[in-house]
Amino acid sequence: MTRGNQRDRDREKALKAKAKQKAANNLSGTEFQRAKENNAAIMRAKQAAADAKKAAEAAAAGKKK
Repeated sequence: MTRGNQRDRDREKALKAKAKQKAANNLSGTEFQRAKENNAAIMRAKQAAADAKKAAEAAAAGKKK
């Protein structure tokens, strides 16, 4: 056999990766939805702040001319 124990090492690596992925997603459906909505609210607030900053800069640039 030319591959040696490569197949076994690959299986172990895949099992570790699968366990790590499963551990990362330990939220139930409702908890996941709540977290998703919370993240979306944070992003909307950041976008609103960025839009306000752009508008203020545009207004300041308009007054300079």
